[in-house]
Amino acid sequence: MTTLTIHDLDTSPAESKEFLEKSFKANGRIPGLHGVMASAPGLLEGYQKLHELFVNSSFDNEELTVVWQTINVEHECHYCVPAHTGIANMMKVDPALTEALRNSEPMPTPKLQTLYDTTLAMVRSRGNLTDAEVKTFYDAGYGERQLLEIVLGLSQKVMSNYVNHIAEIPVDAVFEKFAWKK
Repeated sequence: MTTLTIHDLDTSPAESKEFLEKSFKANGRIPGLHGVMASAPGLLEGYQKLHELFVNSSFDNEELTVVWQTINVEHECHYCVPAHTGIANMMKVDPALTEALRNSEPMPTPKLQTLYDTTLAMVRSRGNLTDAEVKTFYDAGYGERQLLEIVLGLSQKVMSNYVNHIAEIPVDAVFEKFAWKK
């Protein structure tokens, strides 16, 4: 187990303070993930920016959740699965969808299943999708923009999932009720 510092506003490097303040303002607290990322100010800034860009992508709340949770579960992130379960609840995503994602079960619609399958293929193949996988994605009603936005979401999740694997951050108290283990 690697022990990394979980910073707060008093202990963080000066270059991270504005980003931790942004986290506090958005969440009413500083998530443990952000506290750890504060040791590398550019990482925290980059993560927050990617999050903002992905939330403002062309995906709706269900689709955002499918991309996030597919990656979190595949990466076996003990911290991010509960966090994104709570976030999905705040975003008014159907809890049945969230549970299906947490348990790697079929999606409720063919289109969401295709998004799930494509995201999972993207993770497992490190972006080396086959022509057939891309065609299936497009045939489901998605386009080039959404294909590339999966890469955006994946970039954000690699940052958080990998930091959590290294740091083994305890799940934030607010998300403990959504604890998850593969």
